[in-house]
Amino acid sequence: MSLDSITTSIDDAVSDFFEPVADHVADVVFYTVPVGDTDLPLIVAWLVIAGLVFTSWFGLLQFRKFKLALDTVRGKYDEEGAAGEVNHFQALTAAVSGTVGLGNIAGVAVAVSIGGAGATFWMILCGLLGMATKFVEVTLGVKYREEHADGTVSGGPMHYLPKGLAERFGANGAKLGKVLAVLASIMILFFGLFGGNLLQANQSYAQLSSQFGGEDGFLASSAGAVLFGLVVAALVGLVLLGGIRSIASVTSRLVPAMAALYIVACLVVILTNVTAVPDAFQTILSGAFEADGVAGGVIGALIVGFQRAAFSNEAGLGSAPIAHSAVKTKHPASEGLVALLEPFIDTVVICTMTALTIVIANPASWAEARAGESIGGVTITSDAFETVLPWFPNLLTIAVLLFAFSTILTWGYYGLKAWSYLFGKSKTSETVFKATWSVFVIAGSLLTLDSLISLADSALFLLSVFNIIGLYLLAPVVKRELKSFLDWVRDRKAGLTAADRGDEDLETAKTL
Repeated sequence: MSLDSITTSIDDAVSDFFEPVADHVADVVFYTVPVGDTDLPLIVAWLVIAGLVFTSWFGLLQFRKFKLALDTVRGKYDEEGAAGEVNHFQALTAAVSGTVGLGNIAGVAVAVSIGGAGATFWMILCGLLGMATKFVEVTLGVKYREEHADGTVSGGPMHYLPKGLAERFGANGAKLGKVLAVLASIMILFFGLFGGNLLQANQSYAQLSSQFGGEDGFLASSAGAVLFGLVVAALVGLVLLGGIRSIASVTSRLVPAMAALYIVACLVVILTNVTAVPDAFQTILSGAFEADGVAGGVIGALIVGFQRAAFSNEAGLGSAPIAHSAVKTKHPASEGLVALLEPFIDTVVICTMTALTIVIANPASWAEARAGESIGGVTITSDAFETVLPWFPNLLTIAVLLFAFSTILTWGYYGLKAWSYLFGKSKTSETVFKATWSVFVIAGSLLTLDSLISLADSALFLLSVFNIIGLYLLAPVVKRELKSFLDWVRDRKAGLTAADRGDEDLETAKTL
């Protein structure tokens, strides 16, 4: 029996077993209610409402403190002797690498096909709201992180939910927090293995083999798939062995490089068609408030735009605080401010650049998709670039490989922290996880396991239910942490020392 027939049999067997489960869970998690002529997934409303609440609660913090966030990520407010493993910039790039990926390339194309160009406007708005949610969850992640004897740290919803709720509400809060933490860990681990690993390996291999292998080429064969999986697994394993320091070292170089590469390509298309830019913006704005969407008119464009942004930047899902918690700082809110840049980079910049490129280039495949043809998002994006850059499919393949690799790395770290919370932080336990993670990379080049990936998507967004409940209950803690950091920044600018302020927690702070 050939390897192809074996993998096909496995795919079919897994799909037959899990498809009914995946469909049932998806019906619950992505339950929709009719709004106008379309349907609104309640999970999207849950995420958007959280963004609205926290934006209001913290007085438009993402706009008022945007410059302070930039100054912090540049290292202006670094502190000597702070616990942690990586600096602010490395923590940001590690987290961004988990969100920037295929969704920014293919997902956006699908959004502007279903919701029209106007979906872009709502996508940007949702991204801006998500900045406030990201600030809250990351501040809590650093506040309640666990520092280990070997100098490493662990953070995320599995830590701030039990610790924070116990601190605020006593024994009853501790019980609720423990339940939420275990459920959150399971959701993170499940999505990590199937969505953050297997799917990324599968899609990157598919793009590489289709672009350079052809149907009869070596890459398209089972042997080529196995070789690809082994190479990626080896690279991932080497980086994972070094922990967050190693991951951050790679992503701090990889993420800016791949983001710059992609944005430059977008700008080439935009500037080549610079005379079409005003009309493109007009199309986006008018489409946001006029019934030009394929599904549901204005409401349809709004829902699709919000959905794409929520799915892309992961604000409120509790995943990013795991990476951000490793930062070197004594002020949790400092990293919360850095983290609010994440939805801005992922959604407001990269997703918008993709949408604008498609609207300006206006490829034939986009028109066909809007007319109801079934056309893949990657194809539409590739066609948009190809109108100016005939060689773009090769560049797109490189971008997909880099995006997928960085996502596998970051979700490997997320998965390890969830695994350690559930099964203990021992050498044996971590080795078992890393071996399992590498096997999933290899399997990803051979298998699709669509039903499990669908189930993983449901798990990821179910995580937001557990996480955001905790965010609401712990928001007053975040407000106190923000005040503490802003007071420290103000005093540091004034040249005051910790002793001058009488703040024991800041005795080691340096004057300017």
